[in-house]
Amino acid sequence: MSSRAMTYELMEQAVYGGAILGGGGGGLIHDGLQKGKLALELGEVNLITVEQLPDDDYVSCVSLVGAPAAKNQYVNAKQLYSTVDILQKNFHSPLKALMTNENGAATTVNGWIQSAITGLPVIDAPCNGRAHPTASMGSMNLSELEGYISYQAAAGGRGSYEIAGYVTGSIQHTSNLIRQMSVKAGGMVGVARNPVQNNYIKENAAVGGISQAIKLGKIYLQENDPLNKIEAVATKLQGRVIKIGQTRDYIIETKGGFDVGKLYVEDLELTFWNEYMTAEENGTVKGVFPDLLMTFDTETGLPIVSAEMESNRNVAVISVPRENLLLSSTMSNKKLLKAIEPIIEKQVLA
Repeated sequence: MSSRAMTYELMEQAVYGGAILGGGGGGLIHDGLQKGKLALELGEVNLITVEQLPDDDYVSCVSLVGAPAAKNQYVNAKQLYSTVDILQKNFHSPLKALMTNENGAATTVNGWIQSAITGLPVIDAPCNGRAHPTASMGSMNLSELEGYISYQAAAGGRGSYEIAGYVTGSIQHTSNLIRQMSVKAGGMVGVARNPVQNNYIKENAAVGGISQAIKLGKIYLQENDPLNKIEAVATKLQGRVIKIGQTRDYIIETKGGFDVGKLYVEDLELTFWNEYMTAEENGTVKGVFPDLLMTFDTETGLPIVSAEMESNRNVAVISVPRENLLLSSTMSNKKLLKAIEPIIEKQVLA
């Protein structure tokens, strides 16, 4: 099996490109760079395409579950590895590769540490090509398969918060239990979950999503001027800058393991549920999840996730139509999207 060995340069591009595709979630740039660097120090990380893996080989999704703004969150490399180990010991078939749940500053490199330790390659097909709040949205519509049994292993926390475990059952039931574990762990756990065969990935994942993040990150890092960086990535994604201005009335709460809130950029209102969900100005909708909405600091050009935002900050906001993104089959699942509406108290489905 041929593969593409990841380098520090490619890792950096993946993290910055992932940060943009995170759409307000997907973790922090600092954490992504730290995790990617550690992975490359631990061993070799190889990226393969879906065509390089037999259709009947099993691939496990690896992710972080929790609230990015939680103050006591902690997950180390040993815990990340242990989730794969626990899952493999309880699953009926050998795992042949790993896949991340989504793109994001930290999540694009999900699985790299586990790959470096286990030797399993990472497949270039995130469950979703942009970040999303719920595990079900990253399940590639497995929640719609009658009788599908989910297998999930999780670990995280330190000291009195440390927790590890394995659950099996329906997608919704097991995902809720893992979310509860993240709360008990101080806000975050590493997870290995839902092994599926490669032929299912080809039909339901965001195939090529990691390469897309790398290409986007390369374009972003090549520009020096902050506003040029923002314009360059908006153009690459066939989106546009919808607002430049100062933030105000930023509100964030951690509820049930999620960051929920809203802010204004001048008169543009942004709501978020980990990721930005809606953008609306004077009654005109400028974007609705799974459209990509992302904020950037206009002084540095750095992407800013919702958990890092604050009032009185100068930012630019981009909006990219969903049609221009690599997305999972879940992003057309109206039942999953409907769940957003009571959280942000906004209409998502037309």
